[in-house]
Amino acid sequence: MAFTAKDVKELREMTGCGMMDCKKALTETDGDMDKAVEFLREKGLATAAKKAGRIAAEGVVKAYVNGNVGVLVEVNAETDFVAKNAEFQEFVTDVAKTIAETNPVDVEALKETKCGDSTIGEILTAKIAKIGENMNIRRFARIETAGAVVEYIHAAGKIGVLVEADAESNDATKECLKNVAMQVAALNPKYLSSDDVPQDYKDHEKEILIAQLKNDPKNASKPEEIIEKMITGRLAKELKEVCLLEQEYVKAENKESVAKYVQSCGNITLKQFVRFETGEGLEKREDDFAAEVASMIK
Repeated sequence: MAFTAKDVKELREMTGCGMMDCKKALTETDGDMDKAVEFLREKGLATAAKKAGRIAAEGVVKAYVNGNVGVLVEVNAETDFVAKNAEFQEFVTDVAKTIAETNPVDVEALKETKCGDSTIGEILTAKIAKIGENMNIRRFARIETAGAVVEYIHAAGKIGVLVEADAESNDATKECLKNVAMQVAALNPKYLSSDDVPQDYKDHEKEILIAQLKNDPKNASKPEEIIEKMITGRLAKELKEVCLLEQEYVKAENKESVAKYVQSCGNITLKQFVRFETGEGLEKREDDFAAEVASMIK
């Protein structure tokens, strides 16, 4: 029975094993998916396969900057306890360095990339088997710049930020960008400036504001031009909250914007930022501790 790249991908998702291991298993079993799973188990990868379906929403975000290259990566585990494990932390650092050095196009390509004598995917599978929890490389960002790139990690890896600027990479620039990165971590802007906000987003928010005003008895009878001015003002206020350069700089005493702060630092032009928060958007595993203890003593 022949098999396709889609079958290899499906087997990898089912078992958590490396792509090459899955391809070999399907080759050895003539494309039979069930037998391929058994083949992987017989080869000592059963522990990882059993854990592959379990929710991994804890973990850590790590940053790595080397010269003009910056990397941000999120690797998940099932529990915060494992996320703090030294071996897990070392693995995430190795992943970040590998991304910086090899520039893989996506997570799948990263898993096929060599780190020492093994691929990242093979190392991940071995860690799952050894540590005893499902783990997953969820996402990464890599910035290579002719200017400056600075990282910031908050709360031991709960939030990570990279900021890139068109500027000379010196101590003053790095201090400025570090402060901007802290702003990004704290206030979670969605866009660099209002110029970067998609028109679809603006139109959608405007529709919501129109509905809110028309449903308010105090505003329903107001002329259309007054309502339009109110909408314009409220939309501008909302964009100010989601656009980094227009946000109020949190460390300023005079309520200046981030743009004004950066301008005061010298010849620096912010180009982009990346912000990862561990587990955002993922379903969290909810353990019943009492039930777990009860099951252990039966």
